[in-house]
Amino acid sequence: MVARKKHYRPPGKKKEGNAARYVTRSQAIKQLQVTLGFFRRLSILKGIFPREPKKKFKGNNHTYYHVKDVAFLQHEPLLDKFRDIRAYQKKIKKAEAKKNADLATLLRTREPTYKLDRLVRERYPKFVDALRDLDDCLTMVHLFAALPAVERAKIDVELIHNCRRLSHEWQAYVSRTYKLRKVFISVKGIYYQAEIEGQKITWLTPHAMQQVLPDDVNYSVMLTFLEFYETLLGFVNFRLYHSVNVKYPPILDPQLEALASDLYALSRYIVSNSRTSTLEPKAASSSTSEQLEAQKKEMQADESDLRLAQLQHQLPSNEPGALMHLMEDAGCENEDDHDTKECRRLFKNMKFFLGREVPRESLLFVIPAFGGVVSWDGEAAPYKEADQSITHQIVDRPTQGHKYLSREYVQPQWIYDCINARIILPTEAYMVGRIPPPHLSPFVDNDAEGYIPDYAETIKRLQAAAKNEVLPMPGVGKEDLDDPQNLLVEGYISRAEANEAVKTKKKMATLEKQYHEELQRELQGAVMKKSKQGSEEDAKASEESVPDPKQIAEDIDTMSKLGMSRKKRGLLEAIEKRKERNTARISKLKERKKKLKSSEN
Repeated sequence: MVARKKHYRPPGKKKEGNAARYVTRSQAIKQLQVTLGFFRRLSILKGIFPREPKKKFKGNNHTYYHVKDVAFLQHEPLLDKFRDIRAYQKKIKKAEAKKNADLATLLRTREPTYKLDRLVRERYPKFVDALRDLDDCLTMVHLFAALPAVERAKIDVELIHNCRRLSHEWQAYVSRTYKLRKVFISVKGIYYQAEIEGQKITWLTPHAMQQVLPDDVNYSVMLTFLEFYETLLGFVNFRLYHSVNVKYPPILDPQLEALASDLYALSRYIVSNSRTSTLEPKAASSSTSEQLEAQKKEMQADESDLRLAQLQHQLPSNEPGALMHLMEDAGCENEDDHDTKECRRLFKNMKFFLGREVPRESLLFVIPAFGGVVSWDGEAAPYKEADQSITHQIVDRPTQGHKYLSREYVQPQWIYDCINARIILPTEAYMVGRIPPPHLSPFVDNDAEGYIPDYAETIKRLQAAAKNEVLPMPGVGKEDLDDPQNLLVEGYISRAEANEAVKTKKKMATLEKQYHEELQRELQGAVMKKSKQGSEEDAKASEESVPDPKQIAEDIDTMSKLGMSRKKRGLLEAIEKRKERNTARISKLKERKKKLKSSEN
């Protein structure tokens, strides 16, 4: 038999396998005829990221891209636009080098620009897709809204103002439609979670402190991401505002913007627009021409009244809490969602006043999202500190200048813990000057982790008491609750209900006993058959040779591991190690708890 010769592929012929499906980054740059910066920027805007081939044919120290992704970039109109911008920037540099200042300024005014609207529609054909991918977008926008303007990092003031505007518009919608679900304060910042159209959106906002920009961060890559995220969030805000019959974008007065009152002007403008939108169905019986004329007159009157009030400084200057009036009449009463109704009623009929030392922006966003009314110390505040109808004052200082007996003074953590528990917690543990209870994360499943903190159990009992549910007392299991006599003694049920429960329990017990007896008879019959076939010694030997179920489970695990690939086996071992670490951590926590209890006693 003649052995087959190895296939020889001369240079320049068609490639096969991974070499045909993937290219390195340097090959992709050479194919597109762009610089590394332009390639990185274009791939970020288009949503194309490196791939991980099974076999890295050029080595492990290379970045690989799919051939189809590179071909997708090759036909992108933005590629030609970037080339035009680069050529135009060379003209400006040439004019500056020749010290022709007039020509340089003229060229700067005519510099070509581009928009990313088409890319947003291309990457997110459905609105749900955009909501699903909004976590990183909101985190980035809120981060840059809190950063200072730094020239060396190319972070200008206009960019920060735009991020702040977009973030306030998003917070206004979430607050006024009661879509906020969870809040958690950590060292990194404040985590929020909202639920919009069935999608859970989680984002992180930095604390209101002076931000320091480190030198080891590539800000050009972050600014490229931010450029796309600004357009995406603008699209999302537009759709969300139109879903509640509010016009977008709002028209703001430049004077109020200069006085930092843009958000209050924004809220008043949206409220006026939502009112005009509610008047439209009433005029449906009239003719179309009359409708258009009436709508124009109403719009002109509302805008003129708003403009006059703004110019006369009758509207108070903006504070972060002014955005909470954003969608007061935007038709938020028609939700069918149970969570939304529950969140809307949490702080109902409660009036809050914020001290100067508390995180004001966060509280002004969070409290109205759960039905509360809030004010602060400032010119634009809805009511003053001396208002007798205030129920709670949020402070973080042990000494207060003047205390009102008609209200409760609590720490800010009480607000966040009430939100996560969805009930009004007792304020004794959160009084001013006391160490508050531990701030538990609502994103952690305590049952899945295997360790439930004491305060989590306390909150669970308070929730059950609020819902009139019966939970076992500390040291009492669920099996004790199944006994009707115990429930009768505790006073949870009446005597007639207890007698009926006893009868049903006895009936179930007799049926269960009968079932067990039948099973025992069947087993005895099987044993008798075996004993007839063999001797008593063989029967004893067979009984002794019954395999241990634990040993069987271990053998099955080892057999399944042997059949796995090296990668899957490594993943399984990593999961097992993680479980062992969790059990060790939980046992350590339990030991600490025992030591603390023993030291207290």
